[in-house]
Amino acid sequence: MFDLKPDFERVLERYEAWWHCQIVDRPLVAIAFPVPDARRLAPPHKQHPTVRDRWLDTQYVVAAHETRLQNTVHYADALPIAYPNLGPEVFSAFYGCELEFGPTTSWSKPILTDWSKQSLSQLRLDTDNFYFRKLNELTDALLEAAKDTFIVGYTDLHGGGDAIAAFRDPQQLLFDTIEHPHAIKRLCDTVTTDFLSVYDHFHQKLSAAGMPSTTWLPVTGKGKCHVPSNDFSCMIADEVFEDLFVPGIIRECRHMDRCIYHLDGPQALRYLDRLLEIPEIHAIQWVAGAGRNYWADWIHVYQRIQAANKAMQIPSVPAEDLDLLFQSLHPQGVWISSVIGIENQHDADAALARIAQWTTKT
Repeated sequence: MFDLKPDFERVLERYEAWWHCQIVDRPLVAIAFPVPDARRLAPPHKQHPTVRDRWLDTQYVVAAHETRLQNTVHYADALPIAYPNLGPEVFSAFYGCELEFGPTTSWSKPILTDWSKQSLSQLRLDTDNFYFRKLNELTDALLEAAKDTFIVGYTDLHGGGDAIAAFRDPQQLLFDTIEHPHAIKRLCDTVTTDFLSVYDHFHQKLSAAGMPSTTWLPVTGKGKCHVPSNDFSCMIADEVFEDLFVPGIIRECRHMDRCIYHLDGPQALRYLDRLLEIPEIHAIQWVAGAGRNYWADWIHVYQRIQAANKAMQIPSVPAEDLDLLFQSLHPQGVWISSVIGIENQHDADAALARIAQWTTKT
């Protein structure tokens, strides 16, 4: 189906089984490593006046994606995915937030100065907005380049509490959760409706082009896949998260066929049990944060997820740690999204052979 992933249909079966904490023939594992030096392509080189110009140069962005994918062996269940990216707060930019770009990410400027009717009335989703049109342009250009070669996903979309935090500024929104909770709930409901509309727009565009559903997190499945999140939740009390934001998260999840929740940071870990109770959340991506990301430090978290019969992503497992992984967890519902230390075909074959034998906890 895709030149860079000719066995995609079989791989899709493994992802579908993973969502249901099942195994087709072996546990789900993505292994990627560089193509041999003789086959490597030079990345595109172009001088841009500003960092912003580089982000918005569609031709350059597409060429960079193509080179990256061609220079990588997508082994086992690794997927050759490119997605249009203008940073994690681009959804808020659709309402008028201006984006500022750094070398590797972007951030938005708040626009909601207060909770007056006048201010809220000016906060409207605009699908003729510059950034919305740019994402359409990037998506179309990637689809044109992809043909039958690689997979194109949708951009990183953060609705709900993260969108409102971008409108208002996270620190100010903390005070608002005390002073204006009802206004936040109403806005969250409106934003969630808009979010689902935006999601469907890009899903339909990609689906019509024959693309499976995927995004910045390289996971896929049949139907609509989604990565719900609320990074703002790490700064608020449990009851505030439950009252103001959980209803919107559930709405997002019920709109989808497959959902893996992005749980980011130790302060958000206290919500894990609540999230595991939501039937429409099928998997958890636990991100411990910078300086805390050694996977084995969080075995107890992964065991809690497995006890709830949910799937999960385990990122960045060193090849020498595979035996510890096998001893600590059951293979059902485990997605090893990266094996560290794989530099060539020989290493990849050896790691996959070990993983293929892991069908029960030893």
